[in-house]
Amino acid sequence: MLIFSTIYFVFKRKIQLSLVLILTSLACASQQSDDGSETSSDLCSRAIPLNTPEDLDSLIRHCSGSRLVLLGESTHGTAEYYHWRVEISKRLITEESFDFIVVEGDWAALYRLNLYVKGLVEDSSLTANDILRGFDRWPEWMWGNTIIAELAEWLKDHNSSLPAERRAGFYGMDVYGQWDAMDEVLRIAEELIPDDAQRIAQLYNCYTAFGRDEWEYARAVMQGRASCDDNLLKVVDIFRKQLEATTCPDSIKALTHGKQSAMVVMNSEDFYRMAVRSNTTSWNSRAGHMHETVTRLLNQHGDGAKGIVWAHNTHVGDARATTMVNDGRYNIGQLSRITHGHSNVTSIGFTTHSGTVNAGSRWGTPMSVMRVPAAREGSIEDILNNCGKESFYTIFDDEIRRDPALQRQIGHRAIGVVYDTATERLYNYVPTRLTDRYDAIIFIRNTSHLQVVE
Repeated sequence: MLIFSTIYFVFKRKIQLSLVLILTSLACASQQSDDGSETSSDLCSRAIPLNTPEDLDSLIRHCSGSRLVLLGESTHGTAEYYHWRVEISKRLITEESFDFIVVEGDWAALYRLNLYVKGLVEDSSLTANDILRGFDRWPEWMWGNTIIAELAEWLKDHNSSLPAERRAGFYGMDVYGQWDAMDEVLRIAEELIPDDAQRIAQLYNCYTAFGRDEWEYARAVMQGRASCDDNLLKVVDIFRKQLEATTCPDSIKALTHGKQSAMVVMNSEDFYRMAVRSNTTSWNSRAGHMHETVTRLLNQHGDGAKGIVWAHNTHVGDARATTMVNDGRYNIGQLSRITHGHSNVTSIGFTTHSGTVNAGSRWGTPMSVMRVPAAREGSIEDILNNCGKESFYTIFDDEIRRDPALQRQIGHRAIGVVYDTATERLYNYVPTRLTDRYDAIIFIRNTSHLQVVE
């Protein structure tokens, strides 16, 4: 009952990424640097050099048997993280029969890419670049980049010889992009359930009455206006009932997409309404939505389905091993271990010592290529850098987890889509028990920024 109560509690919460990373980092400001000498030899002695996809053999074997593999990143704009997540994902799909990749992105926008990689778009001249150039919600570079385009083309080619039910999918799981999701709901309703379309549009008028400005809506509710949560739940229920009454496979697929889109709209309302009141409850609302989406995708793909999750380290690493737990915050890593069991989940963190990164100086500002300074002395990144290897990974087994030196909380770099290099050493390190937070860590000494599609 405790597990189910915890999951239920989490599903009623969420937060905007930029605010969270700032608050998480502030919690780290008082953290004193550790010298790291005790931990360096343990982490380094187990390091496996990472230069080619074949070097991933030990990591892929470690992932074998997992129902979920969570692949992190310490920034949202580092090319090497995307590259190695792609290489890991390719091998899991081809060698371990994983069914889908789900990423920290918008459901509706990325569903178009999902249709493309499954060969379900009618325009044969369309390319992945064409679809990705249409991504216009900030931060566009997270998914509108050349590495995602290459992955999409690989998935399309991989899927081309497979029956429809075995084709690997590519989905978004985030709570953002709610207006695109709403448009999808309305489109599907007009096409498949026209008798309900007008009622759905009327129910949505409550939320759109503020010019599709979610923050204006949230402030109005905080000032006493009735919320739209009941209206948005009714839309989800309409799709749920239609799905229960439908037997046509094509209609089931479209209505399932419509229901998930309706859930994005519903949970976005919860997230933004909470965000103007509480950072913790809005963070948990968003985390709950993402975890629920992953679980729903597993269920939709049938018994034995397996998924790959791409998200920031703050989402995929178990929150209980960080100071996030002090604020009552949960994340996908923690919920996945609770829901599926630790032995069925492999969580892999990614980090760097220095390089360049795509980010904005404030939320919504134009993307800049920023320099990531050398890691703070005594941080996990500093310790890994002292191993003297350019790129490697370390898998955490039971023996290394028993090392008392690794049970200390040590600052672990976290850079979001909003980044201020001037205050990086103060505000961008999350106190972390590394071997409890992840099952493995991938370290790349010098990294570079993503290239956006043209």
